[in-house]
Amino acid sequence: MNDQEVVVVKNLTKRYGNLTAVDNISFSIRRGEIFGLLGPNGAGKTTTINMMIGLARPTAGTVLIKGIDVVKSPKQVQAIIGIVPDESNLYGEMDGFENLCFCGALYGMSKAARERRARELLEQFHLAKAGKRPFRAYSKGMKRRLTIAAGIIHQPEILFLDEPTTGIDVESARQIRQLLLDLKEKGTTVLITTHYIEEAERVCDRIAFMVNGRIAAKGTVSELMDSITPGHTIRLTADRDLTPFVKELAQRFAICTVELQENNGLTLTSKERIPLSPILQYLDGLGVSIFEARELRPTLEDVFVKITGIEATVLDTEKEKGGLGK
Repeated sequence: MNDQEVVVVKNLTKRYGNLTAVDNISFSIRRGEIFGLLGPNGAGKTTTINMMIGLARPTAGTVLIKGIDVVKSPKQVQAIIGIVPDESNLYGEMDGFENLCFCGALYGMSKAARERRARELLEQFHLAKAGKRPFRAYSKGMKRRLTIAAGIIHQPEILFLDEPTTGIDVESARQIRQLLLDLKEKGTTVLITTHYIEEAERVCDRIAFMVNGRIAAKGTVSELMDSITPGHTIRLTADRDLTPFVKELAQRFAICTVELQENNGLTLTSKERIPLSPILQYLDGLGVSIFEARELRPTLEDVFVKITGIEATVLDTEKEKGGLGK
């Protein structure tokens, strides 16, 4: 464990009888980054989080948080982390201010400190006007925001969020994504599970794909994309059929693989970055006009489907059911 790795998961396994929910996974989370676990229903994401925060005991493997073994010292770990479960654990009859103060008391904060912090969070999370309304009267988005506020009442160094934007409106989801980015800016380390591919791409510094209890791939978005399409690809669209020029282009620009495409297009692929200007000048000299030239990059959805073999439509179906990420 180096100074930048504040969370280290090594060979983590969880079995329930003959069922292996999490199968020998390893990864680390660096200080101040947002790390995402992405995968379909039954992938083992929630089980993984529960082991990482001390709510479930691993069958095998270790979790170290700031060098502290979670199994051996769960209370010591829980004092420095924040937890936001996939379903709210706040009290419906208490208002927002009371819920936050109660959570602050659980972390041993003084009355003055927890009340001051509660007011700050209600303002920060745009809940000040609803601060005196009972929690059960909040909208889904407001409930989610207050649950996150409760998870950071004690200003934890590391925050765990399970499906933070599931089942809420678009505006609330946008606000929560921005809150996560704001927390990162302040130095908080964040782990989230999410079934929204676009959300993982927007907020996460690194992502791990989980399937059947295993990690299928992990890395930054760029690293994951490069893993399925190494190098660079440029698509050119011309004013005529480019078939007569393919052989000449391949010979002149030997670093590229040249392939014809439909609608007067072709692609040039190379492990190195492709210098576009010489190619355009060469074609112009042959009397060929290029009216579109763009670099082709896969989406994170393309990467997920390629690596896991699971169609993104499966995630769309499951997220509508609200049952993803367990």
